[in-house]
Amino acid sequence: MSRERLYLYDTTLRDGQQTQGVQFSVAEKIALAEALDAIGIDYIEGGWPGANPTDSEFFAVRPETEAVFTAFGMTKRAGRSAANDEVLAGVMNAGTPAVCLVGKSHDYHVTAALGITLEENLENIRASIAHVVASGREALFDAEHFFDGFKANRAYALESVQAAYVAGARWVVLCDTNGGTLPHEVAEAVAAVIATGVPGDHLGIHCHDDTGQAVAASLAAVMAGARQIQGTLNGLGERCGNANLTSLIPTLLLKEPFASRFETAISREALAGLTQLSRKLDDILNRVPLRSAPYVGASAFAHKAGLHASAILKDPTTYEHVEPSLVGNARLIPMSNQAGQSNLRARLVGMGIEVEPKDPRLAAILDEIKRREDHGYAYDGAQASFELVARRELGLLPAFFEVERYRVTVERKRDARGRIGSLSEAVVVVNIGGQRTLSVSEGIVEDGSDGGPVNALSKALAKDLGPYQHFIDDMKLVDFRVRITQGGTEAVTRVIIDSEDGKGQRWSTVGVSPNIVDASFEALLDSITWKLLRDGAAPV
Repeated sequence: MSRERLYLYDTTLRDGQQTQGVQFSVAEKIALAEALDAIGIDYIEGGWPGANPTDSEFFAVRPETEAVFTAFGMTKRAGRSAANDEVLAGVMNAGTPAVCLVGKSHDYHVTAALGITLEENLENIRASIAHVVASGREALFDAEHFFDGFKANRAYALESVQAAYVAGARWVVLCDTNGGTLPHEVAEAVAAVIATGVPGDHLGIHCHDDTGQAVAASLAAVMAGARQIQGTLNGLGERCGNANLTSLIPTLLLKEPFASRFETAISREALAGLTQLSRKLDDILNRVPLRSAPYVGASAFAHKAGLHASAILKDPTTYEHVEPSLVGNARLIPMSNQAGQSNLRARLVGMGIEVEPKDPRLAAILDEIKRREDHGYAYDGAQASFELVARRELGLLPAFFEVERYRVTVERKRDARGRIGSLSEAVVVVNIGGQRTLSVSEGIVEDGSDGGPVNALSKALAKDLGPYQHFIDDMKLVDFRVRITQGGTEAVTRVIIDSEDGKGQRWSTVGVSPNIVDASFEALLDSITWKLLRDGAAPV
């Protein structure tokens, strides 16, 4: 039996940009568009040309893509023709193969927000879609507030989408603009639209996540007959976000009944790049990836309990619903004071180390981990540091370099304009194979800019590692978390650092000390050592 085609429509660059705190540059939009195209997305909505300078510039330099590039705008305004509406003209002048126009389908919004009659709104829809079709472009109609309108005035909501379809819209997209519609309600409305004569292969779904059910509602729409799904990477979007494509895509490709009933343009090979694509977006936004994200999160295939880890060693399907590598993710067996030898052996296997079940060194590693956690360390979220501890106990940790000493000074001062800032200076002396190197770096904090003692230390430590320098040049610190594990005079500071390199590797290290600078430096040392180890550096 042949499978039905589903079309995936990405609106990260438009609807995703409406996320609080998100503003893409032109270069970032180009990079994301190319990445979306590479994975096999069918439609890429680039933004609203004419609405802001960035979007206008982007459409002028947008990359060539296999995906259908789409400009977003709104239907013409009442009292003028589609050809003479300058807002609509700005969208048309972008020259994209497809144009998506948003229009009202909720009667209350027509009369209250637009202040026009219901018939005038229908005429705006008809004329705007016909204008797009006459220009030789593919027309899409976003029926704004469709589901609320369907509940309030079913006949008018259905009439509005029929108007767009009859006028030539390739896709009529039902929008849950307020994000409050439940999956069963979405399915009912989709079925009602199809019953009026708008075929499912011309019907799309656009859900917001205000009840946390945008993905479920989108899937319900597909099962009811819709054949286009709109969403964003990592669920970006206004308020609570849009339907998350990084959850939808693998569900469509890997889960039944979707995998056997439908097909998309995304191959299994492209699916393996999904985790990297998700993290690319977070990197552009300077955000820490959500560990608990389905499929692509760092914890999506993490198994902490000893019972789970033991079963995973025998058969991964006991506690995993899909193979992690299918989405480009990896299995993780965290280490903590709850860990047993099953966790430990599984983790060692992941490091490429085979240890016999009764090897006494297993108990020694566990004892060392538990001793350290009693002193404030936490290896549950710092797997790179755990690997270094385990290798040290097994005698498998090379001595790459030795830090003989380091010093950090912080000077707080007022500049010529009276602004208060601080200057941190770090000095690090490193011994590599008998050769001593002294490095100095500064971290400046002024008006909230990046810097400070940890920043200065990080730069000084990575400034000159001689024969190892080329291994660490692409390293960067992406997150820094501090926790005080005890109060009062016995306070201990735990620092966890997340690092990343140009290959997309991301790893976490931990340091503990009563002094936050010492704790940070320990985590920084572990981060560099793990990077050298993982990239195959040979000690000198």
